[in-house]
Amino acid sequence: MALDAALNIFRAIGEETRLRIMVLLIRGELTVSEITTILGQSQPRVSRHLKILADAGLAERHREGAWMFYRTALAGGDPSCEAVIEAARAIGASGDRLLARDAERFEQTRHARAAQAAAYFEANAGEWSRLRELHLPEQDIEARILAQADGPMQLFVDLGTGAGRMLEIFAGRYENAVGYDLSHEMLALARANLDRAGITHAQVRHGDLFSLPLEDQCADVACLHQVLHYLGEPGAAVAEAARVLKKGGRLIISDFAPHDLEFLREEHAHRRLGFSDAEVADWCAASNLKLDKVETLSPSPGDKERLTVKIWRCLAP
Repeated sequence: MALDAALNIFRAIGEETRLRIMVLLIRGELTVSEITTILGQSQPRVSRHLKILADAGLAERHREGAWMFYRTALAGGDPSCEAVIEAARAIGASGDRLLARDAERFEQTRHARAAQAAAYFEANAGEWSRLRELHLPEQDIEARILAQADGPMQLFVDLGTGAGRMLEIFAGRYENAVGYDLSHEMLALARANLDRAGITHAQVRHGDLFSLPLEDQCADVACLHQVLHYLGEPGAAVAEAARVLKKGGRLIISDFAPHDLEFLREEHAHRRLGFSDAEVADWCAASNLKLDKVETLSPSPGDKERLTVKIWRCLAP
């Protein structure tokens, strides 16, 4: 690394407000307005400092509608940046009075975010509870999904992340993860859930699962959990997931087997009433994937009002 570039990184952190911001970003992802509230400084001043940190490679930013989110740079970047981030992490744990006050305000911000998400969940809890009753307990399904992704992962991608549950259950397996969803309300809920679980190496983003802002062959594992039945073109979602998988990467799809519960289409926006193994195999073949394993999680015999859940594991060549 050139000396000038290294000096730029150390200059970026060598100012009180920017150091305070870095300590905050290590704690979790924040918007500009949240940082402004925590620090008690003006928005233009905070934005200027954030730009310096981002330009130096210490922070990452992304826009979601009218909001701009910031977080520390992901692991695996420049060694000088990683060293500075680790130094900021140690300073944040030093017990400094000003940083401790920032930490208290950070927690207040996180609690406010959680309260907003809880209100959204409460408003929709009835619908979700009814849907959960239609299949096996979610913990049983999640355990089987987790078993399909053997081995460590550098990057895990969750398409249609919803409340971020897949990011939570896979958290011990990946180095970094990102979940995409078009619903701002669900993203708010996912962020609150990740905060509650203390997961800092995953992020959620507003994005279209048919056109992910990711490079080809970047992910070790991609997931489509209870997503495809809402889509008009589920095969296109599989193709996009295949695009971002590394060679030898795995796509895990969980959804319903074919069923005839028409009220799910009428009341819950389910466009498709389940999928057959042959249909999933066709999508895999069209996307140059191999359907490697199929698991069927059926309700009790004779229980016609409950759904069978399928888990398909697909491998990139």
